[in-house]
Amino acid sequence: MKEMTVQQLTRKVLNKENVFIFDVRNESDFNDWKIEGENFEYLNVPYFELLEGVEEVKDRIPKDKEIVVVCAKGGSAAFIAEQLEEAGFDNVYTLVGGMKAWSEHLHQAKVYEDDKIKVYQFIRVGKGCLSYMVISGNEALVVDPSRFIDVYENVAKEEGVNITHIVDSHLHADHISGGRALAERTGAKYYLMKSEGALFDFEPLEAHDKIEFEQVQLEVLAVKTPGHTPGSVSFFVNQKLLFSGDTIFVGGLGRPDLGGKVAEWAADLYDTVYEKVATIADDVIVLPAHYANLDEEMNKDGYIGDMLGNIRARNEMMQNKQKDEFIEIVVQNANTETPPNFEDIVAINRGQKVVDAEQQQELEIGPNRCALHHTH
Repeated sequence: MKEMTVQQLTRKVLNKENVFIFDVRNESDFNDWKIEGENFEYLNVPYFELLEGVEEVKDRIPKDKEIVVVCAKGGSAAFIAEQLEEAGFDNVYTLVGGMKAWSEHLHQAKVYEDDKIKVYQFIRVGKGCLSYMVISGNEALVVDPSRFIDVYENVAKEEGVNITHIVDSHLHADHISGGRALAERTGAKYYLMKSEGALFDFEPLEAHDKIEFEQVQLEVLAVKTPGHTPGSVSFFVNQKLLFSGDTIFVGGLGRPDLGGKVAEWAADLYDTVYEKVATIADDVIVLPAHYANLDEEMNKDGYIGDMLGNIRARNEMMQNKQKDEFIEIVVQNANTETPPNFEDIVAINRGQKVVDAEQQQELEIGPNRCALHHTH
């Protein structure tokens, strides 16, 4: 039986290839979260409806396309793929590890390089989360790391550098941060806003206007910006790159509606956009902590990000809005849908709760819901 890895399927997503996804999870799971590809076609039939065979569905499956059978962990898909092969389908693959493996894969992309720094983006394709590594001299800074800390350690090793600084832009609500674990493993300094209420030792960002190492100058744009948490920050590196956390996205602004103080946090968002960010030049590259749609937001250079001037030009919320009007629009469009398990995930990231690897995996399943995507 043929297998496809998440790395191989990611390349097909990025290359906009034609693939037929036969998803055998329950309908509700499929509708909530699936593998997104611009030229992908889908059929969702729950596994338990196929136990007697694939006769009922084989007319709905093309013979001239690659077929990737997907389930939660890989086992059910293998059983169905075997039946499809017996029914005469040649190009059938099982996705190794299923949706759990898809949720955890990080795709590395180069964002920027000059004589002082090199920057990599790590795209968590199945989750919409973004993290970064900024390399200068013999040192590296990691921004918003996921819990898959081996990935960052391996890249640091390949590049011949030591991870010395780790920053989280806020206390994440849709995924478990790897910041603390990575700091423990590498001895790096871990920075977080004190106002986030973390219960472990870290360097409070409130005490650092700037973080400097080798040829990197990172400015901390510390204002109470919105998101799922009371304090979040953006990081401005060498006047060229804005790591915008969950404040500014390629296609929208952060959600100020998850803390029950939507009007108050919308006012903070306004101040961020029209005071802090307004002074930053149009040619600065914005690199967010999340994205909504890979096809729309990945640029021709193969990473998620855009120049600030382009984002301003596209986003009406960033153009000459009065504060009252801005707040009113955000309040009207407030989304009551919260990220799945976000209270548990915030508690883990704050240090209030400890769970094992399997529980971490379960808590993170599903898409991110961190942006105001209506603000295109």
